[in-house]
Amino acid sequence: MDAVDDAAHPWRSPVLATTGLDGGAEARLVVLREACRDRAVIGAQTDLASPKVAELRAEPRATFLFWDPQTQVQLRARVDMKVIAGTELNAVWAAMPEVARLNYGNRPAPGTPIETPEDHDRTADRERFAVLTGHVVSLDVVDLSLDPHLRAVFDRGDGFQGKWLAP
Repeated sequence: MDAVDDAAHPWRSPVLATTGLDGGAEARLVVLREACRDRAVIGAQTDLASPKVAELRAEPRATFLFWDPQTQVQLRARVDMKVIAGTELNAVWAAMPEVARLNYGNRPAPGTPIETPEDHDRTADRERFAVLTGHVVSLDVVDLSLDPHLRAVFDRGDGFQGKWLAP
């Protein structure tokens, strides 16, 4: 997918929605790091201490929301998420620019209250690096550029055969 390699692509920063530990909805932008049509996988990277990791371990069902303002196309990808950490990511970490490594290892951990905006330390910590791999369950596509709007859904259970839905 072009959005993985093209920082200017409108789908480069999707919203990742999860279920919070309190049962409420949580959503945040992430940077798209993997998209494989053949394996039906969408992925991102995160700090293991991020609240989204605990959320995904408690409830691995999540949704990536993509929006392209130019084409007026919205894509919702429902996924079963797996959190991957440890030595199997050594090659990914080694290939990562040093400046990007600083995103994994903040002290205190992401989401921790601090007194001032400067009360944290950006230090690269290999042990805090994780990959989020979402195995696509369904794709819901809405095209708002047309009148009337069009909507289709593609489910893994039926081999991603599409069917039309009312928009």
